[in-house]
Amino acid sequence: MNDEYNLQRFVRAQDPIYEDAIRILRRGMMCTPYMEFIFPRLSSGQCRGAPEPYAIASLDEANAYISSPLLGGRYRECVGSLQRLSNISARAVFGDDDAKKLHASLTLFSEASYDEFLLETMFDVWFDGLLDEDTMSQIRSTSR
Repeated sequence: MNDEYNLQRFVRAQDPIYEDAIRILRRGMMCTPYMEFIFPRLSSGQCRGAPEPYAIASLDEANAYISSPLLGGRYRECVGSLQRLSNISARAVFGDDDAKKLHASLTLFSEASYDEFLLETMFDVWFDGLLDEDTMSQIRSTSR
């Protein structure tokens, strides 16, 4: 794994809990402490930004994450599990705060992955087809 962005930090955080996290997701629930490194978000000075050490600093870093066979594969597996929960709302699975974090994460990786169909369908399923505006504003205000 090219580790220009220290993506290994996510692998270290996910390895001990990933199987539990995916089982929890498949049951239509999520454990809040896992959100930060299972569904990472763009770093921000705003309150919705991800805390260190699991913040993604740029679209390039997000692209490296989603392009990683391991991390991108896990992310897609988690999103695929969520797609099967389309009869439940994001808020029912995650609660209000974590649903917002998921929306921000999906927006970031959708923008970074250049037309990732799996991610884009989640906007239709849970977010009325809309990207997270705070994340989009931050992306527009920063250069790659």
